[in-house]
Amino acid sequence: MLLHIPAVLSKDDVREMRRGLDAADWTDGRQTVGEQGAQVKRNLQLPVDHPVGKQIGDHIRQVLARHPLFISAALPLRTLAPLFNRYEGGGHYGMHVDGAVMRQSGTEQPLRSDVSTTVFLSEPDEYDGGELIVSDTYGEHEVKLPAGDMVVYASSSLHRVEPVTRGARVASFFWTQSMVRDDARRSMLYELDQTIQRLRARLGDDDETKALTHHYHNLLRQWADL
Repeated sequence: MLLHIPAVLSKDDVREMRRGLDAADWTDGRQTVGEQGAQVKRNLQLPVDHPVGKQIGDHIRQVLARHPLFISAALPLRTLAPLFNRYEGGGHYGMHVDGAVMRQSGTEQPLRSDVSTTVFLSEPDEYDGGELIVSDTYGEHEVKLPAGDMVVYASSSLHRVEPVTRGARVASFFWTQSMVRDDARRSMLYELDQTIQRLRARLGDDDETKALTHHYHNLLRQWADL
């Protein structure tokens, strides 16, 4: 699954976030990855414990906790606190796959990375390059979205960020452990849920929509890993 979710954050939210982020002190992004990742990563990252990042990250998590499309697509069990990166002056991140098991800063609780999310905080015309390229069995998909929009994709996907040759690309990124670890099953549940919502809007809660809802919850009950 690769899903574009528009207008997760308002333009006012983005402007306020950028004021704090643009004034913050950034560090070398290679400090947060292993040896293999450090060979292909050239960007800046906000320190994990930075107060600006914590404040903005809390707001993003509050928004997502009530966002129906994100919940339907990711079926979140646990989500790591959002992090923030900045690409400029040729900064890029070569082809890589996200680590399978992560830990929230300050805790020992492991999290399996099933779903990766990027929230764009720069408008596309603010920078050249910087496309997120996600590779899957259908080829390579280029993602460059308006500020406030979000993309959700399987953490098992190979992906990269193209060099930024003008301006700065600022974004938030984070990982979610889903109740359903298998991407294909999550995709099927998402499509079924969206079909049910469209049918309910047209037909109400008739016998057919109730039957589909029954099947949805039984599939989730069978596949959920809690």
